[in-house]
Amino acid sequence: MSTDLSFEAAEQLDLDDPLQQHRDAFIGSDDPALVAYLDGNSLGRPLRASAERVGSFIAEQWGGRLIRGWDENWLGLPAKIGDDLGRIMLGAAAGQCTIGDSTTVLLYKLCRAAVAARPGRNEIVIDTDNFPTDRYIVQGIAAECGLTLRWIRPAYDGGVTAEDLAAVIGEQTALVLLSQIAYRSGYLADMAGLTSIAHEHGALILWDLCHSAGVLPVELDASGADLAVGCSYKYLNGGPGAPAFCYVRSEHLETLKQPIQGWLGSVDPFQMGPDYRPAAGIRGFTSGTPPILGMTALRDMVELIDAVGIDAVRAKSVALTDYAVALYDGVLAPLGVELASPRDPARRGGHVTIDHPAFRTVTEQLWEQGIIPDFRNPDGIRLGLSPLSTSFTELWIGVDAIRAALGTNR
Repeated sequence: MSTDLSFEAAEQLDLDDPLQQHRDAFIGSDDPALVAYLDGNSLGRPLRASAERVGSFIAEQWGGRLIRGWDENWLGLPAKIGDDLGRIMLGAAAGQCTIGDSTTVLLYKLCRAAVAARPGRNEIVIDTDNFPTDRYIVQGIAAECGLTLRWIRPAYDGGVTAEDLAAVIGEQTALVLLSQIAYRSGYLADMAGLTSIAHEHGALILWDLCHSAGVLPVELDASGADLAVGCSYKYLNGGPGAPAFCYVRSEHLETLKQPIQGWLGSVDPFQMGPDYRPAAGIRGFTSGTPPILGMTALRDMVELIDAVGIDAVRAKSVALTDYAVALYDGVLAPLGVELASPRDPARRGGHVTIDHPAFRTVTEQLWEQGIIPDFRNPDGIRLGLSPLSTSFTELWIGVDAIRAALGTNR
């Protein structure tokens, strides 16, 4: 990364960026009131194509086909989009991914199924810095099933390492639940290495992909991962409350039994039979009616990433986060700001976190200026850099505004 931290250098980075042309595909990219959007890791911008697709779906599919749409197309969409996700960015062969429910509900389903599949084992391993939903879900399951939680306490500016996991896992471990990218620090975990440790001890491992799906290549099949869950409103730009996805490794599809037995997960939903019999394959992890309208916008980002290539997306992501670290070193570190993310891009996901005691107030001021990062307790600003919609000049403007706000608040 160049040592020239001028605005003109940022403009040149945009001119040299092979993906810069795709920014115009997003609604709001030309909005003068939205000066810099640096929160794409919380909620992605909508695509213009998605506005057209959703409107067309309402008018032509929902309005035109009505109930006939279920038989004609809609019932197959969760598995169809799941297969697309697997092929394009998750490293998963067909028949192992599906769309439906929220991240929280899917986490419960897979966690509960995993501990039931390891009878006689009474421990779940999770880290203290995992996303709150992940921690709350396993706390509830532990209370429900009489299990013990074994806690990993990772480094503040890092995440779970092989040494961390090896120190707490054992013969009583039924399940390990980890995030591939730590939601606060942005640390990128070694999926293959940590999965191997879990398997050496006979445990299943479930990966939370909420901050990695759509920003870097995930290798679920190659890593040996057992289970995974991820949301679709961050780097997949599915919109507020867009449904989550789950992955169940093929060898577990017939042995793991998910606990929420809804009618569309049964072998013959329209038979309306008296007893529940699970459908074969990934559809057995379905419960209720799939959120067709909610998954409609997701398809456009999946198609865009397919066209661009997930490796190119990752390359732009690394370039953006490298630039964020360079701006931190040159502009913010002298003001007492601390870097709370890994410096090594191989261990860093798509966002960079910086800390300062004044950042809660600074974030409020930035939002008033149309500069939108997000704040994370206790003192952190996350710079969430969505590769296909975030520019280098946006990032420069955001960091410069943080510098100016710190000067005002000193």
